[in-house]
Amino acid sequence: MELQNLSNGNYHDAAAPVEGGIPPEEEKFLPHKSDGSSPQFTDFEGKTSFGMSVFNLSNAIMGSGVLGLSYAMSNTGIVFFLILLTCIACLSCYSVHLLLRSTGVVGIRAYEQLGLRAFGHPGKIVAGIIITLHNIGAMSSYLFIVKSELPLVIQAFLDQTSSSGEWYMNGNYLIMIVSICIIFPLALMKHLGYLGYTSGFSISCMVFFLSAVIYKKFNIACPLEVFGNHSVNAVFLEDTCTAKYFTINQETAYTIPILAFAFVCHPEVLPIYTELSNPTKRRMQNIGNVSILGMFTMYFFTAIFGYLTFFENTEAELLHTYSKVDPLDTLILCVRLAVLVAVTLTVPVVLFPIRRALLQLLFPGRPFNWIRHIAIALCLLCLVNLLVILVPNIRDIFGISGATTAPCLIFILPGLFYIRIIPTDHEPMNSRPKIQAACFTALGFIFMTMSLTFIVLDWMSGEKRNLGGH
Repeated sequence: MELQNLSNGNYHDAAAPVEGGIPPEEEKFLPHKSDGSSPQFTDFEGKTSFGMSVFNLSNAIMGSGVLGLSYAMSNTGIVFFLILLTCIACLSCYSVHLLLRSTGVVGIRAYEQLGLRAFGHPGKIVAGIIITLHNIGAMSSYLFIVKSELPLVIQAFLDQTSSSGEWYMNGNYLIMIVSICIIFPLALMKHLGYLGYTSGFSISCMVFFLSAVIYKKFNIACPLEVFGNHSVNAVFLEDTCTAKYFTINQETAYTIPILAFAFVCHPEVLPIYTELSNPTKRRMQNIGNVSILGMFTMYFFTAIFGYLTFFENTEAELLHTYSKVDPLDTLILCVRLAVLVAVTLTVPVVLFPIRRALLQLLFPGRPFNWIRHIAIALCLLCLVNLLVILVPNIRDIFGISGATTAPCLIFILPGLFYIRIIPTDHEPMNSRPKIQAACFTALGFIFMTMSLTFIVLDWMSGEKRNLGGH
């Protein structure tokens, strides 16, 4: 978002009640000053309803991470997964609270500008880089879905149960074709425009996906009757079709990063807050709570029904697992098509904020230039295509992004912003809210360090895993 006349000398105090005895949670976002002047940081009045704001934030939360949740549950067990999912969801709600408190003080509607207010220009640069890296990870996960699922869709339309080895069955070629023919032209638009309407379609696709997962649970027998190119063991272990409630193995290291990746929505909280009608912190916090609760419910049902269908055979990308049973299944083919269209149309939407951040960092104050506009889009797509071609498994994308950028956006930066922005004369460093924010930030660093350590050790072990044909 554009920085609008930021004044370091003026801010509203969100830590204490405002004039008239209004409690902090009912304080308006950017209330009018007592001298009658207009709010300093916005130039319009928000008109988005509570329900539509919940819809928009839910769409910001939900992404490709939902496809990896069943795999996460298969490596933690049902109870352990539910505990971790609950913890991440509650911590995400608290993180939203910290952002809203910080915003109430300085009246800023962009994540990067909170970094500027808290730490100066270096803070803005760090926040912009982290958001850019996270969005590149999101773009990579979307294109990896295209890489793994589009060949299966073509294969089903050709009525083939296995790949023929033709070039149009090669996912690497297909993502380049999709990027050039569909994503790149959409990314050249000067404004997002109608691309915003893809949010509704994306949520509809994911609801359709969840419905199909639940339906298939009661139509796929265990042990799996595998055919095609997949090998099948003649003897099944007794616990092959037994649900585990608590388990830890080498793949468990990817669970928390996958869950964190699935709950990142924090850069979008402030723009949604800005456009909200009657914007109080309590109202926006309720929107965040309802949205996170809704996604928590959807995530849990997707994970448990996917896991109870395939148990230990669950792969890192759930849709790909269904190919073991029937590559020509009509319902799964429809789900694949819906998800492919949704993620393909989402890539240019995710690309826009990356380009905007790069333009602000590299060419601040410069007027719009088509050459820069096109060149940045082309470079980003080339970089993401290269990453998707080289990375063997979508689990690695979820793991690395979830272990690096996700804890920064959920834990570390909101806690640091709160500590730096809330005035010490209202909340000293030894006050309970500041201590809680400091512990929250420390938790983010611990989570990042442990996750990265376990993931690197897993890579160094060199063990062969079932990568689902990726």
